[in-house]
Amino acid sequence: MTLEPLALTGNLVRLEPLSLAEHFRDLCEVGLDTDLWQWSPTKIATSEDMRQYLETALDEQRRGFSLPFATVEKHSGKAIGSTRFANISSENRRVEIGWTWIGKNWQRTFVNTEAKLLMLRQAFEIWNYQRVELKTDLLNTRSRAAIARLGAIEEGIFRKHLITQSGRTRDTVYFSILDDEWPQVKANLENKLKERNNNQ
Repeated sequence: MTLEPLALTGNLVRLEPLSLAEHFRDLCEVGLDTDLWQWSPTKIATSEDMRQYLETALDEQRRGFSLPFATVEKHSGKAIGSTRFANISSENRRVEIGWTWIGKNWQRTFVNTEAKLLMLRQAFEIWNYQRVELKTDLLNTRSRAAIARLGAIEEGIFRKHLITQSGRTRDTVYFSILDDEWPQVKANLENKLKERNNNQ
């Protein structure tokens, strides 16, 4: 199965196929904050860094390795972050969700919850995959907690997994959600979105 670029639309968030022409300026406005990239293997500090980051993602898309998205706030129409499907293995019905970042003003809001719901629904209900993987830096306690809150199961640590751009050797924590766990994960995510909507 060949995976083509697609858009995923929720009530508050739209995941659009990543475009340098359409999203570069918005992503520079929210993404040139070095704190956002503290635990990323890649450091983004300048608009040229951002351009290279997006071009790499688009090159991976052309080669069939990933499907990158711009995370767009529907109300404003602005791109406020990015995420992607990667390490796609249709024959094994497996995909990774990762390379996710969101501008600081939208962290700990509805954005990540709805974006993950849209992507997980696509993976399990449209593609009929049986496994979704997520991973993060061992030292990134905030990301680890966020992935666990999704309902993902921590599986283990890949020691000395990556050498980051800064030269630091990173240990990586792997998580997964399986197809038979999806109904409960979906219900939890939908309830979180309802609670947030009711509190606004």
